[in-house]
Amino acid sequence: MKKYLKSLIICAIIFTFMFGVNIKASAQDCVFEVVIDRESGRILHALNQDVMRPMASTTKVVTCITVIENYSLDKVIEIKKEWTGIEGSSIYLKEGECFTVEELLYGLMLRSGNDCAVALACSLAGSIDAFVEKMNELAIKAGAVNSSFKNPHGLDCDGHYTTAYDLALITRYAMGNDIFRKIVSTKRITIASGESTRVLHNKNKLLSNYEYATGVKTGYTKKAGRCLVSSSSKNDFDLVCVVLNCGPMFERSEELMNKAYEKYSRQKIASKDSAVGVVESKKGHLLPVYVDEDIYYPLAKEEVNEVEYEVIPYEKERISEKFCQESGTIKIFFKKHLLFERKIFTILE
Repeated sequence: MKKYLKSLIICAIIFTFMFGVNIKASAQDCVFEVVIDRESGRILHALNQDVMRPMASTTKVVTCITVIENYSLDKVIEIKKEWTGIEGSSIYLKEGECFTVEELLYGLMLRSGNDCAVALACSLAGSIDAFVEKMNELAIKAGAVNSSFKNPHGLDCDGHYTTAYDLALITRYAMGNDIFRKIVSTKRITIASGESTRVLHNKNKLLSNYEYATGVKTGYTKKAGRCLVSSSSKNDFDLVCVVLNCGPMFERSEELMNKAYEKYSRQKIASKDSAVGVVESKKGHLLPVYVDEDIYYPLAKEEVNEVEYEVIPYEKERISEKFCQESGTIKIFFKKHLLFERKIFTILE
């Protein structure tokens, strides 16, 4: 029997070396995930996206944008002893070192420094509790109504949770900020305090391994599992992807974003250069009307014909034949659901 088992093991080892082991990321490996279009917010893929989960250091997406929106990035912070030696990921801050808020944000987002999170929260807001209040306010502003933040770093804590979808909404909001986008897309940076320097390399491997990647943040704790918030841009089509408790988080995220790019494209559903309808002026003339900016929406090929338009003109007595006069509104529907409502204008010289 022992000889038989030994033979099986040897055969298995030989088979592995000869043929390799193909580990493919699949939905079964990660059951909390979502992909959204960053511009419109449309959900392009979702699986258990509303389940409340711990999210580890992806929490720092909220921390980072909260700091950017509320505090000066040029402010210099002198590190206190109680902000050092924080559990988990760290850039090993030392008492007495001085860094700008912006430099600490790079330590926060590239190296996931929990010490940076504590230093930023305590120095800027006065305490972690006070800073967390601002984090939760920002989450609500971004539309994340199923989240609760208790700390700025993401270490496991009772009452500290989010959902894949909420995290995508917060990231979508944050990616609208130029400074945030610059930080999370940086692969490497050097920061210094006096003669002491630190070279920070981004932990997000997608930035090096996926040609369309533009950010955002990794995370891991035993309770949360491996978590990744990622973003990408291809042909002006920007995505936000979130996977929680996903072993092959990089592979799965790349797979999900590639599938979204294969299935959907960014379609111009209304052009500022083409009339979207006509209205009648008080003189009885039919005038072409336009939106004042191009409107885009991600659509699959088979969905293009499901976009519908309704022009709602003002009373004709209100419509004179003047240049760029507001003349009513247009409603744009997709699968009978209202997507956009915009003002329409005449363009006459």
